[in-house]
Amino acid sequence: MSDVADPDSTPRSRAVRRRDTERRLAHDVDLWVASASGDGVPHLVPLSFDWDGESVLLATPATSPTGRNLAASRTARLGLGPTRDVTLVEGEVEVVALGDLPPAAADRFAERTGFDPRAEDGDYAWYRVRPRVVRAWREADELPARELMRDGRWLVEAAGEGR
Repeated sequence: MSDVADPDSTPRSRAVRRRDTERRLAHDVDLWVASASGDGVPHLVPLSFDWDGESVLLATPATSPTGRNLAASRTARLGLGPTRDVTLVEGEVEVVALGDLPPAAADRFAERTGFDPRAEDGDYAWYRVRPRVVRAWREADELPARELMRDGRWLVEAAGEGR
């Protein structure tokens, strides 16, 4: 998957965009996390993540602006990919104490990202983001059908490989 959209290409179908989105979630390691404080001050940071097919797992110090914002609002917006092939995920956040995540999930996160918050000093917590809305597009011609998930349900089946 190229990071640069082909300007001569035709718009992808929703099914192809879902497949591309799921591939990006399965293979990318970092994403942007947008959150806001109680008084509306926005905060944006890059974090490593793991996707288990249903939710995005993040780790950050509980006392960081991101940790505080996610715990207070219980919502986040996540951005993956370059600006000409973007995936935006809006989701509900569950805060999980560092020692309360099943070891297999924590081990998977550490192996996939190369970062293990259990080995760090500090007050790290896990943040599980369950997608409610997913949008993906490259150019303006994909904007009308950019919504791929609504209310936590995919709106279209993923296209098979090779389509």
